[in-house]
Amino acid sequence: MNHLWLTLSETVLIELEQSADEGRDVRAFADEAHLIHEMFGQGKLMEDEARRLLDKIREAPIASDFSFIEPNCLEGIKKARPGNRKTDNSGKPRGGELYDKIYGAWLARCAGCLLGQPVEGWRRGRITGLLKETDNYPVKKYISSNVGEALRAKYRIADEGNVYGSNKINWINNVLHMPEDDDTNYTILYLKTLETYGRNFTSDDVSASWLMNVPLLHVCTAERVAYHNFTNQITPPLSGSYYNAYREWIGAQIRADFFGYINPSDPETAAEYAWRDARISHVKNGIYGEMFVAAMLARAAIDSGIKDIIDAGLGEIPEKSRLTEGVKKVLAWYDEGINWEQAVERINQLWDESNGHHWCHTISNAMICTAGLLWGDGDLEKTIGITICAGFDTDCNAATTGSIIGMMKGAKGLSEQWIKPLGNKIKSGIDGFGLTEISELAERTVNLIQ
Repeated sequence: MNHLWLTLSETVLIELEQSADEGRDVRAFADEAHLIHEMFGQGKLMEDEARRLLDKIREAPIASDFSFIEPNCLEGIKKARPGNRKTDNSGKPRGGELYDKIYGAWLARCAGCLLGQPVEGWRRGRITGLLKETDNYPVKKYISSNVGEALRAKYRIADEGNVYGSNKINWINNVLHMPEDDDTNYTILYLKTLETYGRNFTSDDVSASWLMNVPLLHVCTAERVAYHNFTNQITPPLSGSYYNAYREWIGAQIRADFFGYINPSDPETAAEYAWRDARISHVKNGIYGEMFVAAMLARAAIDSGIKDIIDAGLGEIPEKSRLTEGVKKVLAWYDEGINWEQAVERINQLWDESNGHHWCHTISNAMICTAGLLWGDGDLEKTIGITICAGFDTDCNAATTGSIIGMMKGAKGLSEQWIKPLGNKIKSGIDGFGLTEISELAERTVNLIQ
């Protein structure tokens, strides 16, 4: 079955889980949803039946005991923020220090993405097994496919594969620069968007920027649904929810970084910019994930305390949201004194990596990012290493946590071992970029700040 259009038939089971997450009692629809999905698996589409079922699921009432408060509008989100959030954001970096931090964020985002990209989609046991058998656990270097025939067979390692137009899997021995990835495409896209529309950009501007600059097949899940919605004249914010079962998946969270970059020391504005973007393809915790990361990055420009950075992220999203609950669980585990492997195990007990909805959800992956940041203790290698060992969306999470550490440390504070292989170059699918120097992207970012 061709997954190009993300048919309604293939989303019914995801919608069932998503609506249950949102507090709806959808048990009565389970049998029909499984039947439609089973027929999809056999190559038979039941689109009319799927549409009717999706409408019924989305109309199911929310249970009276559902305790979370999760608005989509910016005013509602601001009202739902914690009352004790910090608002002192003085000390904005300037001049050479500002450039160093922005450059560091770009570089470390690329480094985390490159570490996690070749094992994206692998389950945790497979990842840690390979790392342990190649003397790379805990992680201390990029992952190579030159591991001998026995390990290649055991871990089903291949070099050939289609990754955003490349015919190679991006193991470190196969790259000369940062290869293309959606996690870095969006960061570059929003540089171009802000250069085009300025700081007063709207959600409609963002959707237009997607259509002008991003090939359809370079976006996934919630983004692809939103893209189709744009082309059918379904505009933001409806584009984020209209038959979009992926509306709380990780896609918006990975788009946050640039909004943090251009608002150093200002988490509130960074989060607002992220909201303008996230609402075109996501709702509720899907939106909050992007706001959370953008705010952390803005705070990381002036703060080296990991807990303070995480608190700044939580300060910009609803206090009684499922995302806040998940992040606070990880913070409590850290205070309890367990080690990072125990924290990763607990996350995997709460979220099933074999379930696609869990694997790609905003909250599961935000919890992994939180664990990587806490137990990584400000060290890039430890942070991105812990993050990929947790499994789930490896390249997304390592890119996010790497970006935050890079903003904290600056380019001068990053180890050559992780930065030199990038060659200061990045390949992009964004129109007009191609192969670009990472330092140029940092310079253009600083120009927008100033």
